[in-house]
Amino acid sequence: MTSKTDTIEGTVAEYVTAVIGGQLFGLPISRVQDVFMPERLTRVPLSSAEIAGVLNLRGRIVTVVDMRARLGLPRNDDGKPPMAVGVDLRGESYGLLIDQIGEVLRLPDDNREENPVNLDPRMAKLAGGVHRLDGQLMVVLDVDRVLEIVPALLAA
Repeated sequence: MTSKTDTIEGTVAEYVTAVIGGQLFGLPISRVQDVFMPERLTRVPLSSAEIAGVLNLRGRIVTVVDMRARLGLPRNDDGKPPMAVGVDLRGESYGLLIDQIGEVLRLPDDNREENPVNLDPRMAKLAGGVHRLDGQLMVVLDVDRVLEIVPALLAA
C-alpha cells in the first residue's frame, strides 16, 4: 500500500515520518490525506481513552485517535500542541494524534525488515516492519492495524 517508485537500485517506498513518545514512526505516504493541528476537539461520551474525540475538518467529521494512548504511553505534558495525520479507512476519515510531524523519507523497500523480536509488543501489533536509519529505528505503522480497534470502540 505504500507509494512505490522503481529506480535503478530497486523499489523505493515513501513515508511521512512522525514522532510519538520519542519514537520515530513512518506512515506510508499513500495512506496520508493531510497533516493538521486539531482544534475544537469534541470528546465522545463513553468512548475509550484511545479516542481523543471528533472534529470537523473541512466539512468532514473526523474521529481522532490518540496514538499515545493506542501505544500505551503516558500523556504528553511538554506543553506543545499535538499534530494530527489524516488517514482514511473504508471511506471514513480519521486523525492520528502525534507529538510531532517529520519529513517525507524515500527508503529502499528491500531495506525494510520484519519487526525485531525485542520490539515493544504494543508497537509490534501496529507495525508493518522497521527501517534502520542512522542511529535510529523507524517503525512503519500499518494504518489498518492502528484503526482496527476504532469500530469496536465506537460501537461500545
